[in-house]
Amino acid sequence: MHNFTEEYRAELKATWEHFIAFEPCDDSTVRPEILASWQRSRSYRVDPVHAKTVVLSAGDIDRRIEGNKPLIQTVRAYMERLYSIVKGSGFYLMLSDRDGVILDLLGDADIVSNARDHSNLVVGADRSESFAGTNAIGLCLVLGRPVQIWSDEHYISPHKAYTCSAGPIYDPGGELIGCLTLTGHHDRVHPHTLGMVLCAVDGISNELKIRAAYTAIESISAQRNVIIDSLASGFIMLDGEDRIVQINKIARGMLGIHPADSVDGSDFFDLFTINDAKSTAFRFSQLTRPVLNRETNFYLRGSGLPPVKLTMSVNFSEADRKNIVVRFEESKQIHSLVNKVGGFKAFFTFDSILGNSTALRQMIEFSRHAAKSSSNILILGDSGAGKELVAQAIHNSSNYAGGPFVAINCGALPKGLIESELFGYEGGAFTGANKDGNPGKFELADGGTLFLDEIGDMPLDVQASLLRVIQTREIVRIGAKYSKKINVRIIAATHRNLRDSVENKSFREDLYYRLNVLIINVPPLRDRDDDVCELADHFLQPPPGSKGPRLSFDPEVYGLLRAYPWPGNVRELENAIERAMNIADGSTIRAAHLPLQVSENARDAAYGIRTPDGQRGGRAAAGADAKGWEGDPPQLNLRTSGYSMILSSLEKTGGNVKKSADLLGISRRTLYRKMEKFNIDYSDYR
Repeated sequence: MHNFTEEYRAELKATWEHFIAFEPCDDSTVRPEILASWQRSRSYRVDPVHAKTVVLSAGDIDRRIEGNKPLIQTVRAYMERLYSIVKGSGFYLMLSDRDGVILDLLGDADIVSNARDHSNLVVGADRSESFAGTNAIGLCLVLGRPVQIWSDEHYISPHKAYTCSAGPIYDPGGELIGCLTLTGHHDRVHPHTLGMVLCAVDGISNELKIRAAYTAIESISAQRNVIIDSLASGFIMLDGEDRIVQINKIARGMLGIHPADSVDGSDFFDLFTINDAKSTAFRFSQLTRPVLNRETNFYLRGSGLPPVKLTMSVNFSEADRKNIVVRFEESKQIHSLVNKVGGFKAFFTFDSILGNSTALRQMIEFSRHAAKSSSNILILGDSGAGKELVAQAIHNSSNYAGGPFVAINCGALPKGLIESELFGYEGGAFTGANKDGNPGKFELADGGTLFLDEIGDMPLDVQASLLRVIQTREIVRIGAKYSKKINVRIIAATHRNLRDSVENKSFREDLYYRLNVLIINVPPLRDRDDDVCELADHFLQPPPGSKGPRLSFDPEVYGLLRAYPWPGNVRELENAIERAMNIADGSTIRAAHLPLQVSENARDAAYGIRTPDGQRGGRAAAGADAKGWEGDPPQLNLRTSGYSMILSSLEKTGGNVKKSADLLGISRRTLYRKMEKFNIDYSDYR
């Protein structure tokens, strides 16, 4: 650091005069950073004798101030504190932006007035090095570090009466955004003046960081508030003592809290009790593990209103119980989610129903019209005819398509369970019940379709409960006190003749008339003309991703398939094709690969054997036995049908009679009889 004596000032003045005159001079006494700045100032063609008087327009000044508003607001307090120390001593403070433009100025009136008159130091003045030559503001911004310039080190002559101390201001990201300068007459400035500026700049930078952090927190908090309020579920954040920190609008609506009521800071359990209106023992802060989707009753204290039943989830950090998050869902919302996850969805549409027979097309056309209604539907048809496929197609074409499709087989559940499966139960309603209760199929199907398959097998006492639900559109869980509204489209199906069931008192007459608003008869496969061949081709297609050989039917097979009456309908046909695919020894499905009853049906038809119902063929219906095999018609050679099938099955199973009988779809006794008839020794294949 130079000793700025009058002698040194004289040397600087002489050197500067030679420098601006482009004359040789000894510049060794000039600080390197000052000399470099003089050289840049000369290259910028800065007038070294006269100060520039150009100031930004009022509009540009306003835009600069607005753009730097946070900086000005932060720095102003530091300027006032620093000025309070130097007030009356002829100093003034300036804040400039990153371009060197003065944004704020504070100081003694006389020196501010003098600076304005002689150096044009006013708000909006440009003090960049390229405009005002070597000065503390310009050089501080060029070097990006603290600078103190003494009197004759300035490049422009009117500035030489002052000594200026400047400190750079950086934003939280480390970007230079301005500088703070303390200016005074050259004979009143001490080297410690720069230290005062640096202390202020350090405080400014720290405060900018703090403000940025607060702004970020406020932004995150605002984003969090928007997210929380936009959630489709109720949300409450509690502290470690169950006091409400934040609650969204959905939760207020669910719990009955008026929008104008302030509940922040309130103990949740001063407002509500849970499950039991008299219970005060339960608290979120006492939970030892999170809670997931628990159906809970919430009682608003002092209201006298019935409870609000919601599905509640509670989460918290096990290491730190200071933040507890409680989420609420209306039961129908959580049930809808469970339905999606649990697979309660209809996959088939009317396009999934294969066949072009007249009977099938008429059934589909009527079903499409029925789908547009919200009335109950009763689907009648033999087992395996595709009643559930039709029910799913109706659901997907109805106004309920956006909701779940829930199916329950009324004949497959024990009598004691069907009611709880349909209507659900409360926790502790009976021995072995889930402590949290369980929704029934009606609740799970809310907003969608409930398919009651084999409704003709439903017990009479459950029929009475079902009738009440259909009439009132309300369900009451087993063990519950209150009913719940539901919106469910009911489709029932049965293979039974419900009129006969009504007459023999095994089915309620009033329920029958409630269900049969729209009746759909699914035609059996035997009445669907050539649909059997189209379905067989469909079932023969390999599953997606299969690498096995592609199979096809021998033309003879189509005749056998058409001739057989298919008492098991589509389900039986699918099983027959699957069995044939498993035992086929090449790429062609032949007559020998079909179940024996299909081949025998063709043989019986050729001999004119009729079933008891008057149809030709039909071994399964007619009960034909082994004696019908004694003579084969010319068009069906025994050794290409039954005989070959037995040999093929024994080859595939290594002579295992039981497995061979399973493949052929007959009993072991029948297989032994046929092997004896054809003189086949199963041990030859072991």
